[in-house]
Amino acid sequence: LVPAVSARTPPRSTRDCRGPPRRASRTEPPNRAPRMAKDPTLLSCLVAEFVGTFFLIFTVGMNVELKDTVWGGISIGSVLMVCIYALGGISGGHFNPAVTFAVSIVERLGGPVKGFLFQKLFLYWAAQLAGGIAGGFCYRSVFDKGISLSLNVAAFGVADVGILEIVYTFMLCFVVLNVAVAKENQPNQYFGLAIGGVIFAGAYGAGAVCGGCFNPAVALGLDISHFSHFNPKWSPLYALCQLIGGALAAGVFRFVRSSNFTAAKEEPTESVMFLSEFLGTYMLVLTVGLNVLAKSPAAGYSIASSLMSMIYALSSVSGAHFNPAVTLAVLLSGRAPDMTLKRAAGYVGAQLTAGKLASMTYVFVYSDQSTSSTSLGPGGRYGLVAVGVVEVAFTFLLCFIVLSVAVSPRTMSTSKYGFCIGACVTVGGNAGGPISGGAFNPAVALGLAATGPFEHIIVMILTYWGFQFAGGALAVLLFRVTHAADVDSGDTELTKADIEVNEPLKPVV
Repeated sequence: LVPAVSARTPPRSTRDCRGPPRRASRTEPPNRAPRMAKDPTLLSCLVAEFVGTFFLIFTVGMNVELKDTVWGGISIGSVLMVCIYALGGISGGHFNPAVTFAVSIVERLGGPVKGFLFQKLFLYWAAQLAGGIAGGFCYRSVFDKGISLSLNVAAFGVADVGILEIVYTFMLCFVVLNVAVAKENQPNQYFGLAIGGVIFAGAYGAGAVCGGCFNPAVALGLDISHFSHFNPKWSPLYALCQLIGGALAAGVFRFVRSSNFTAAKEEPTESVMFLSEFLGTYMLVLTVGLNVLAKSPAAGYSIASSLMSMIYALSSVSGAHFNPAVTLAVLLSGRAPDMTLKRAAGYVGAQLTAGKLASMTYVFVYSDQSTSSTSLGPGGRYGLVAVGVVEVAFTFLLCFIVLSVAVSPRTMSTSKYGFCIGACVTVGGNAGGPISGGAFNPAVALGLAATGPFEHIIVMILTYWGFQFAGGALAVLLFRVTHAADVDSGDTELTKADIEVNEPLKPVV
């Protein structure tokens, strides 16, 4: 608020932060109203969409042609992330016709979409497709050759490619809607990281099957740039699957965020919470299995990114556990009054169901390949003792970090919590994955246990579950010691506001 200045009193001297005091101009009205920022013009939005989509497709083509299997997915996700941060405030940072389609559906359903009208849909599509085609020809000018979509279809089949394009485009659009549109998550500074994280997640495991487009502009840009063998049936097929994924994301968003479509403020119902846990766990376990079957060189980071993105998308709905061991830890901690035993049981049921369905999905996708399923057990020369140490230790770390950054009012993070939790999977996946398989999650263990004699599978599942639940319980014990200051002398849990009033939080130096 600008304090009023009397017309009889000359304006006070103002100080420029870069120099000595200066006097306000005599011609400046003493009661000038604050200037309002103009909304970006439609031309600005379309140019922003062209630029962002151009750099996305150009980066895709360069990494694919250079055959960078380790850093390629991170490079592509990163260019999407930085362009979203740079241009999201101008056009919304869609850079993807499927995202624009999902946003348009939400707007038509009466959702919380600001500044986007359905009439802009085709103009955005035109700008994005033009940017994709330009990016495709630009990378072709470097290598004098293009990239064929038909190779993926020939290797796995139309159904396998279509399923993964639908599922991961759904994930991408769903994360966009939740971190950039949902009222409960506004404002935030993690939106670009969460959206880019979907590309980190899908580029390695799913990318080995379908090419990892998840974007009609990418499919068209790659297809047209490969004009010597241009087969126009593949990019339209990809685009159809991706638009289906976008539409599904808008529909599920409408159900999960129903309060965003009404004037009344409603808390999520238990059925919505269970669906949230199912979705997050399904995408996590599916990403695990696809990375394992593809022998991805960046599996730890890819899996961690899927967890991070879905946490940012759904934490305000269900808490985004996606792991029965985490649910046990939250329940035993006593710091979440709403987490009753009945609700915890529903969470675990949804998580385990999602893990098994995800396993069925990636087994179906790889059913015609030489390696068609995963297994659960010690790796190489290691035994169950080594597996126990690894699974207990890294499940402990994961649950302890969840309690510290997402539950404790003293050490809670409002922006970095998803990144911190996901990073635990990178840590454990790389440090312990070759020994135990890097499950650290009963739902993941259930999904990985897909082959072998039935008795052996049951024994392995129960053994891994025992290690993982033990890690979660140990995390609660240490958390109660390290974060005892969260509870006052009357055993009442303090809130973040209580701590800040009585003892301002000190920065860690």
